[in-house]
Amino acid sequence: MSNGRRALVAAHGDLAAGLVGAVARIAGAAAAAHLVPMSNVSLGGAEIADAMRQAVASSGATVVFTDLPAGSCTIAARRVAREVPGLAVVCGVNLPALLSFVLAPTDSATAVRDAVDKGRAAMILVEEGARGD
Repeated sequence: MSNGRRALVAAHGDLAAGLVGAVARIAGAAAAAHLVPMSNVSLGGAEIADAMRQAVASSGATVVFTDLPAGSCTIAARRVAREVPGLAVVCGVNLPALLSFVLAPTDSATAVRDAVDKGRAAMILVEEGARGD
């Protein structure tokens, strides 16, 4: 993987580590190396922001993927984004979005937009009785 794209994945509990682990299993360790997982377990709002600030600075992340639009990780990410020029925040992270991001051959801004589109498009409702068989 030649691009230098980096992202922080911040979520409740073990979700971030699980998503990054799934990316590694599907796309390989080199692809997953673009992602840094972060949990909010046992952290208050200010502590989440401090940990996120440090993780973004040490990793060179240009985007933070979070789990909930109004959750503590997103609130912290939005605070940090006000301090870090060009830091994008994407809410509602899912596996298709992360796979799209790490596998994209394009620049970071395009990769983020494409990841959001892929993540959104991957959401479908499969209803019993509507299978067509």
